[in-house]
Amino acid sequence: MFKRILLPTDGSDLSKKAVKKGIEFAKSIGATVVGFFSPEDYRALMYSEYIPPSLLSQEEFEENARKAAEKNLAFVEKTAGAAGVKYEGFFLTSIAPWEAIIEAAKKKKCDCIFMASHGRTGLGALVLGSQTTKVLTHSKVPVLVYR
Repeated sequence: MFKRILLPTDGSDLSKKAVKKGIEFAKSIGATVVGFFSPEDYRALMYSEYIPPSLLSQEEFEENARKAAEKNLAFVEKTAGAAGVKYEGFFLTSIAPWEAIIEAAKKKKCDCIFMASHGRTGLGALVLGSQTTKVLTHSKVPVLVYR
């Protein structure tokens, strides 16, 4: 069946529940999990020649992104380790998490993406969009959605 399962996380409680279920699934089929986190890329927020005075340097941003990734992926690593499932961590910065998730699946040669759906409806779904829906729409590999 699947050999490498991408487990995207945003650190939310629902995401953590999906990680646990994804690891249970991976263990049941003997797959490796790739924990994934996408820190938001601030550079997309710069307009024209205006650079806010509080803007982080490239080095500061990269350090903060690395720390955020380590913090959010620690749960995936710990949970996989406790279950005896092989684990690898990975992060990419992006302004669009759904694109980063698909790119991570390609780069890490994952044959499945197992992710949470926050279940937004109505105006929330319209305004915020659904990262899960976008992954489902654009992914070339199967996507399992945990709700």
